[in-house]
Amino acid sequence: MRLLAICGSVAPSRRTRTLLELALAAARSAGADVETALLDLHDTSLELCDGRPLEAYSPVTQAAVQQVIAADAFLIGTPIYRAAYTGALKNLFDLTPREQLVGKVAGLLATGASEHHFLALEHELRPLLSFFRCHTVPGVVYAAPRHFNADGSPGEALAAAVRLLAEDTVALCRAIGGRAAGPDLLL
Repeated sequence: MRLLAICGSVAPSRRTRTLLELALAAARSAGADVETALLDLHDTSLELCDGRPLEAYSPVTQAAVQQVIAADAFLIGTPIYRAAYTGALKNLFDLTPREQLVGKVAGLLATGASEHHFLALEHELRPLLSFFRCHTVPGVVYAAPRHFNADGSPGEALAAAVRLLAEDTVALCRAIGGRAAGPDLLL
């Protein structure tokens, strides 16, 4: 199983990445069959999607999208800005062919400056993945500053929630990954 963590943060703050690294460690502990990788949009300069075919984009952009396509499951993390996931994350999904994500599994997590935007995962990110016909783990992780220790590390309850999200993402992928559920859009 190839599990790709996607860090949608382009900010110098590394809270989202810290949680994803913890999740990847937990996923690797779930079995020797789990291969993990991290795609950090802070470190990856993607071209803006403008409707060209994927092969017309830069090698860096093509490689990032190919990482997404090759994955069986995802841990998707993003800071929440203005009650939504980042534009960088949206751009990555705009570049990704819809048919390439059908039946894949995703666990969702976000960080925010307050608890006010915790529903962005349910009202913004989950519908995006439904468009791609991805299965999502029913529970999500939303972390506000109070969930982190003074040194920036996740607090005990947050760390436990992140580990559970990773374990459940792996379990869901093992159970139904690769199989589409429900009808496709009648376009």
